Amino acid sequence: MDIQAIDHIEFFVEDVEKSAAYLREGFGFTLSGRGGGHPGGGESILLRQRGIAVLLTSPAGTEGRAAEYVRDHGDGVGVIGLRVPDAAAAYAEAVGRGATSLSPPETSGPPGARVVFASVSAFGDVAYRLVSREQPGGAFAAFVDESGCGRSGMGLFSAVDHFAICVPGGTMADVVDYHQRVFGLGETYAERIVVGTQAMESTVVQSESGRLTLTILEPDGNLEPGQIDAFVKAHGGAGVQHVAFLTEDIATAVRTSAERGVTFLPTPGGYYDMLPGRLGPVGTPVEVLRELNVLADRDQAGIMLQIFTQSTHPRRTLFYEVIERRGANSFGSNNIHALYDAIRRQEAD
Repeated sequence: MDIQAIDHIEFFVEDVEKSAAYLREGFGFTLSGRGGGHPGGGESILLRQRGIAVLLTSPAGTEGRAAEYVRDHGDGVGVIGLRVPDAAAAYAEAVGRGATSLSPPETSGPPGARVVFASVSAFGDVAYRLVSREQPGGAFAAFVDESGCGRSGMGLFSAVDHFAICVPGGTMADVVDYHQRVFGLGETYAERIVVGTQAMESTVVQSESGRLTLTILEPDGNLEPGQIDAFVKAHGGAGVQHVAFLTEDIATAVRTSAERGVTFLPTPGGYYDMLPGRLGPVGTPVEVLRELNVLADRDQAGIMLQIFTQSTHPRRTLFYEVIERRGANSFGSNNIHALYDAIRRQEAD
């Protein structure tokens, strides 16, 4: 399947205005449209920032996908929109390869600017919405009124780098196989990560275009429960743990977002004490990284800088990552070990 881009992310949320305010005030997203009568829910707000489009949808009463999702999982990613050349053909291909149909192709918009949406199963209660657009820069969808709203061509973040997905123990192989068989994603990386008395399996799958990347995480049930177990229990099954926003300047992005009220996870000082010996020069002074709590990692292709927000979700599930890539293709798994060592040293002092 030719996945050209992440067309949009749809969050199902209890309070659409509150959720929109967090992304607008904290991360600089721009209001791009409002809508009602969305097939999956009630009121919707469309936000944009450069190459990222976020649709926030609240439930319409107690029925419908948005209501079911919020009731079972709380606020979270309910739909990942995938841009494809022909949504109807991609839908038929996916269903033919074993995907469950959630919504057959529907066309909206005038000739020359038509939009086709079709939805199939992804993982857990998350759907993939296959999207094709005759006019890529045109209206988002018929149910969203974009008149009088802005379109942000500037901002801190340029694209969605990846999605981190937590799945119950024993199910990752099936999730990976499903994405390979149905959507043509390839496995690019796999690792077992052991942290003290806990462990997790991590597999990265990616579309041929490189535009859709999923980091799939599964707990090892034979060891002590860890963060993946906690997510699956609190979320109520498989789901998106975090969305990673790509930036070209993580120092500016973190400073600006923090000034706007976003709270990032702190990092033990010992992590930065060990950083020069672990990685060598990374292009940003260690003291700047320490000041901002930014993590650093290196692979054969280059450097990666990353930081995670604290979750504002009542269940402590969904959160965000800010990531800058200076050639690196990896996802910072070495940071898990380095953070654990830093915390252990701090506790021993």
